[in-house]
Amino acid sequence: MPGRRSVSGEAPRGTGSPRSPTEERTLREQLAAETSVAFLLDVDNTLLDNDRVTADLRRHLRSEVGADCAERYFEILEQLREELGYADYLGALQRYRAAHTHEHRLSAISSFLLSYPFAHRVFPGALDVLEHLAAFGPTVILSDGDVVFQPRKIERSGLGAAVEGRILVYIHKEKELEDVEHCFPARHYVLVDDKVRILTAVKQIWGNRVTTVFPRQGHYAHAKQVETYPRPDITIEGIGELRDYDLPSLLRSR
Repeated sequence: MPGRRSVSGEAPRGTGSPRSPTEERTLREQLAAETSVAFLLDVDNTLLDNDRVTADLRRHLRSEVGADCAERYFEILEQLREELGYADYLGALQRYRAAHTHEHRLSAISSFLLSYPFAHRVFPGALDVLEHLAAFGPTVILSDGDVVFQPRKIERSGLGAAVEGRILVYIHKEKELEDVEHCFPARHYVLVDDKVRILTAVKQIWGNRVTTVFPRQGHYAHAKQVETYPRPDITIEGIGELRDYDLPSLLRSR
């Protein structure tokens, strides 16, 4: 499919002579004209219950290395979140290892992360929602994260297959909207994300070209800071509610 990116972020290579900038621009305009709407969906706490994943990891760490070491790991994880802008689970494990060079049980923890059954944590109705939205336009995973764990989560959860491999993983997705448009051009976008901060940032750039959908799921969605942001276009209590929305309702934008 033209414009598709893999989880590695590399654009697919075509055959024949490369297009000129004018030809490339014309092609994008044609694709946008053909695609009236595209659906961009976050993963963590939007399509997949990442809070439960984190709770499972915390229990596993406590059983393997004890409560004190488990809490130290999560302190490092939060430090990295502040530094990088996303949760780097494997990076936190590596940093923990640097301070505990004789902790031989860490390999079992990395195996736990990489072999975790993420398909069991997909929210009820999430796959049905992806199928429902696909009847109106292409569905795209738009996520933040590292280049190893996040793509693996998307693959093992079955979400990648559900969107037919249309996956974009960035460090700060709200700063990559030009690339999103390049990969998946459309006249209008519907963005579904549990972080009101992200919805607001994208709305400020795309304006009426985007409908923002806020599923109240996960700890970010219930934080006090949510009330300090403008109301999203659509607020739902769970991702499964989107099955009840038709296209005109989804294109509503404030």
